[in-house]
Amino acid sequence: MGRFIYGPGDAIDLDDRTLAHLRIVVMNKLRRSEPFMFDASPGEGIGRRSFWVHPAVPLQFQFHGGRSPRLNRAWLDDLMKAASGPSGLTITPEPAEPVDGLPAE
Repeated sequence: MGRFIYGPGDAIDLDDRTLAHLRIVVMNKLRRSEPFMFDASPGEGIGRRSFWVHPAVPLQFQFHGGRSPRLNRAWLDDLMKAASGPSGLTITPEPAEPVDGLPAE
C-alpha cells in the first residue's frame, strides 16, 4: 500500500499499482501546467476526498514495494481523459489489457 502525499501532510493510501498509474497522469498534467481536480475514495466507509492538484503545491508518491508495476496503457488513457474532463480525475476500475495487440473483449 502506497501513499499519495499532497501539501504539508495531507495523504491518502492507495495500492502501488493504482498509485503508479496516478503518478503518470499527474506528471503529464502538471508538466503541461494543467491544474485539475482529483477526487479520491481511499476505501470503504472512509468517504471521499478532493484535491486541487496544482504545480505550486508539493506532492509525493510513496510506494511500498521496490518494483514499478507494469503499466496498463488503456487505464492510463481512461485516467487522462477523466483528468482533462469537467469533473476531474477519479480512479476508475482498471480495464482489461489487450492480448497480442487485439482489443480487449
